[in-house]
Amino acid sequence: MTPFIEVKGAAIPMPMDDVNTDQIIPSQYLKDLHADLAEGFMAFQRRTPEGDIRSDFVLEQAQFKQAPILVVGTNFGCGSSREHAVWAMQAFGIRCVIGHQLAEFFIENCLKNAVLPIELETAQHQSFMQAVLQDNGDTQVCVDLRNCDIRGPGDLILHFQIDAQQRRMLLEGLDEIDMTLQKLKAIEQWEHTHQTPNR
Repeated sequence: MTPFIEVKGAAIPMPMDDVNTDQIIPSQYLKDLHADLAEGFMAFQRRTPEGDIRSDFVLEQAQFKQAPILVVGTNFGCGSSREHAVWAMQAFGIRCVIGHQLAEFFIENCLKNAVLPIELETAQHQSFMQAVLQDNGDTQVCVDLRNCDIRGPGDLILHFQIDAQQRRMLLEGLDEIDMTLQKLKAIEQWEHTHQTPNR
């Protein structure tokens, strides 16, 4: 897994609450093995039923193409546990999602795919969303996992919290299997000392 140290770039403001995984990646993109997941990301919001691009939707605006930071509303990623939702965001270029009370399954899928999920408290989230909306992609935002802070837009600095083990896994590019293998010698020693004798 690719380590996550920090990410810099435009922050996409998407102040929509209760966005579910079927909105993030519609089911039709799960059936085609060759489907473009980047195109599938929020497809129904980005295009009309006839397939025309909604140029006023934030993801279709030039300054946010390949932007690495997504700032969302409350309960983003709710609904099913489909991992494709995170894959679609990654395909679009997103490496960090910042919101308020992100859905639990969505957080787990982010962590398994080297995407940093950040949950902010209500007041913090509201002020950051307002700053990102006003900035409209004009300035660079930096999310630093080493120091657990967000810098920008402008002079704004916010600190966030993340579970210590989750932070380590992201910083070192480890998944659950990697974490287990780091304790392989201890596991083998335990198995050796607790081996059931042959009868």
